[in-house]
Amino acid sequence: MKDRPYILSVAGFDPSGGAGILADTKTFEQHKLQGLSVVTANTMQTEDEFISVNWIEAEFMFQQLGLLLDRYKIRYAKIGLIKDASTLKRLLAILNERNITCLWDPILSSTTGVDFHRQLDGFRELLPKIDYITPNWPEIKELSGENGVEGGKLLSKVTKVYLKGGHSDQLAKDYLIKNGKVTSFKPKIIGFPKHGSGCIFSSALLANLALGYPEIKACLRAKRYTEIRLRSNESLLAYHER
Repeated sequence: MKDRPYILSVAGFDPSGGAGILADTKTFEQHKLQGLSVVTANTMQTEDEFISVNWIEAEFMFQQLGLLLDRYKIRYAKIGLIKDASTLKRLLAILNERNITCLWDPILSSTTGVDFHRQLDGFRELLPKIDYITPNWPEIKELSGENGVEGGKLLSKVTKVYLKGGHSDQLAKDYLIKNGKVTSFKPKIIGFPKHGSGCIFSSALLANLALGYPEIKACLRAKRYTEIRLRSNESLLAYHER
C-alpha cells in the first residue's frame, strides 16, 4: 500500500464539524491524504449560530506546530482562522523556511456576521509570502479595496488568487487569477447552502495540489468535490463520503 502524503491544517476548531480543522481533515481523508492539524482557536458555534472564539495561546500553538514539522515530512499547509497578523507572520516564517506550499483561506468574519479582524494592513503585507489565497467576494473587497475580479487582479500581483463565487451575484462562478490573468470556472452542480463550504473548497484545492495535479486540474477537482458536498443533503452540514 502506498504511503499517504502528509498535509497540514492550521485553523480553528468548529464543534459542529462543518468548518475549520474538522472540515479540513474530513476533506483530506477523502482525498487519501494523511491530515495533520494545529488548532488556532476554540470556537463556540453551530452551523447556524456563532457565539464566541477563544484563541489558543501562541506558544502552545507553535510548540505543537514544531513537533509536527520535526516528525512528519509536510510539503503543503492550509491556514484558516488566525488571531492576528503578527501570528500569521510568525507562522509563515516557519513554513516558508521549510519550503512548504502555503494556502491561506482568509476568514475575516463568521457567516453570522461576527468580525474577527478589523485592521487588515498587516495581513496585506504578508500576501507575498503566501502561495495561494482563497477569498470570497466580501473578503476580496476587504483585502484589496476593489470588488470581485478587479480586486483579485490587484492582489494577484503578489500571490495567486482563487476567488470563490458563492457570495457573488454570479452564482458559484469562480476565478483563478495569476499576475492579472483570469481563468473562470463555471459550476456543474447547484446544491444547497452549506456551513464551511469555503473551508471545504480550500482544503480540497490544497489536497489536489498535494496529490500532484496541475493547477487548473486541481482547481476543477476541488470545485467538483465541493459541489458534491453541497448536494449531499439539504441541511447546512455537508456529508463527505464519496
